[in-house]
Amino acid sequence: MKNLSFFIARRYFLSKKKKGFINVLSIIAMVGVAIGTAALVIVLSVFNGLEDLIRSLYSSFDADIKISLNEGKFFEYDDELQKAIEESEGLATIVQVVEDNVLVRYNDGESVVRMKGVSPEFVKNSRLKNHITEGQLKLTEKEQNFAVVGQGIRYDLSINSRNDFLALQFYYPKNISPGRTNPSSMYNSGILMPAGVFAIEKQYDEKYIFVPIRFARKLIGKKNECTSIEINLDAGVSIDQVQESLQKDLGDEFEVLNSDEQHASLLKAIKIEKLFIYLTFSFILAVASFNIFFALTMLALDKKRDISILYAMGTPIKTIRNVFLKEGAIISLSGALTGGLFGFIICLLQQEYGLISMNMASAVQEAYPVKMIASDFIFTMLTISVITILASFKPAQVAAKSVEIQRL
Repeated sequence: MKNLSFFIARRYFLSKKKKGFINVLSIIAMVGVAIGTAALVIVLSVFNGLEDLIRSLYSSFDADIKISLNEGKFFEYDDELQKAIEESEGLATIVQVVEDNVLVRYNDGESVVRMKGVSPEFVKNSRLKNHITEGQLKLTEKEQNFAVVGQGIRYDLSINSRNDFLALQFYYPKNISPGRTNPSSMYNSGILMPAGVFAIEKQYDEKYIFVPIRFARKLIGKKNECTSIEINLDAGVSIDQVQESLQKDLGDEFEVLNSDEQHASLLKAIKIEKLFIYLTFSFILAVASFNIFFALTMLALDKKRDISILYAMGTPIKTIRNVFLKEGAIISLSGALTGGLFGFIICLLQQEYGLISMNMASAVQEAYPVKMIASDFIFTMLTISVITILASFKPAQVAAKSVEIQRL
């Protein structure tokens, strides 16, 4: 029989005549592999969901592509630079940005915040519209300027966007030289009425205030300079192609980053955590495979008589060794498929119904996000296959060795 080793292994696995202890060990081994597989699939899917959630939060605040200097802070947005950028295809909006720290006062409160001055194109195609919790996304109206503040700053300074009598006061230090005695000559100042409040995520809500770029330039003392250029692309346009084209046109003086590269350190940290989680659970699966080792060893000792009969009938030692290798494969594969299916069902229920909550008042999403990726299932199965081979190899050698002793 061509698949004799698999046939015998399957019979051993399904046989009701096996010794009770060996049967219990096999079941424990299978359950251990199933639990480890399900846990690994679920945890990896949660990390995938968190990574997607972070990307979606960033996409609400950051542009598809950001252009800034490799060295230095301010650069002039002249006609030559504008032409070089606009020659690229698929650009939906080009937003000039002036960004720096400023002191803001409102009523009796004050705080150092990150002021982000943006050109009018920002409002036209801004994803921030979906995160306005109070007032509206408005930076200019006729000749009047307005500010849109983060929700954390709003709570910190007790800002009321409906109060037309209290304005935000902005202060930015000048180049201070020795001998100045008048405090008012050491800083630039300006006032804006708050038009709206946005809420995305804590690190943005407690840090940023959006203002018109003409106000930001006047406050900082710049004319046509920018700290960065933010570009949003049309739907379906390849970000990588546009990024490569812009980097080639602008040269090494400028740094052109896509949305992921703007937060490379955080996304890299998530990937490293995911890798360590994978390694940790792989170790747990390896520990669970000791049950496979013990079950196969006991089975090899228990089936010495069967092994002798098979050998006497002319069965090759290689086939006898394969019986136990495939027995281990059947145990682990049964556990892996059961655990994989269970993990898939749990993740599917979490996606649809949000069974497990984050239990965080400041969480941007109530339930843990999950995202299943085929590669996670594939790597999990490959890991289990390697562990199974290693765990089954010694018992298979024990069976083959008993045959060799009989032959001598």
